Amino acid sequence: MSLLPAPPASRPLGASGLSVFPIAWGMWRLAENGRTAAEAARLVHAALDAGINLLDTADIYGFDGVDGFGDAEALLGEVLVTEPSLRDRMILATKGGIRPPLPYDQSPAYLAEAIDASLRRLRTDHVDLWQIHRPDILAHPQEVARALDDAVATGKIRTLGVSNFTLAQTDALNGFLGNKIVSTQPEISPLRIDCFENGELDRAMTLGLIALAWSPLGGGRLLAPNTDREKAVAAALDSVAEAQNVSRELAAYSWLMAHPAGIVPIAGSQRAERIGETAKALDVRWTRAEWYEVLVAARGAPLP
Repeated sequence: MSLLPAPPASRPLGASGLSVFPIAWGMWRLAENGRTAAEAARLVHAALDAGINLLDTADIYGFDGVDGFGDAEALLGEVLVTEPSLRDRMILATKGGIRPPLPYDQSPAYLAEAIDASLRRLRTDHVDLWQIHRPDILAHPQEVARALDDAVATGKIRTLGVSNFTLAQTDALNGFLGNKIVSTQPEISPLRIDCFENGELDRAMTLGLIALAWSPLGGGRLLAPNTDREKAVAAALDSVAEAQNVSRELAAYSWLMAHPAGIVPIAGSQRAERIGETAKALDVRWTRAEWYEVLVAARGAPLP
């Protein structure tokens, strides 16, 4: 059986003129365990040297429920102020709109405050992609759109995205925006396949959005499966991984990238050697039958 097409070599980030590598690197755990700026710089170099150019963070990364809000951004900012040349090599993405101890806040005043605070921590005058982290049900999308368009107009943000939005929430915000959304960031993995059937990826393809997949390894459950379903998915991935001499991790990334939406998995490893190996996922190829075997295992039932 013929192989599925290889993933696109890059994805345009809207009309910004920027292009995104097929895999991104996430910094959810960057500020853990007292990591120093020098140690963080080593991870940034590992990503960039592997060709990964979209680096994804958020203002809440580092928050432990009491302290640490903004720590991941601040640590990356230390790296950038020490090595300013790195900034031009990356597409810098961050997120905001979660406001401890409140759940979410996308009031215009807070959005402006959150964007400025992220820029200060990151030691930069703009971010390439700013995403609403989770939707605020109490915020009118017209007011949110006005605040975001203002930030784009002042040069603080180049492009806009959403994370964890429903189809209707995405459409509502996009309908009011002058600067249309260029990306969406849902949870997608071989263990979380909702997006394949609920219309999210179909909408992304219709609108030309980059689908950034957070937790593409199922929160680590794919690497240490416990349930029968997790073990079945891992076994289906392993059949391809072993045949092509790669790890299950890389097989999982490549399985997502084989989808026609051009899914960009966000690798979350905080080990330089693993980050450096991530790009090898682009070499893994799938037949249609092999791809569907993973999907059937994830569904836990045969396809109709």
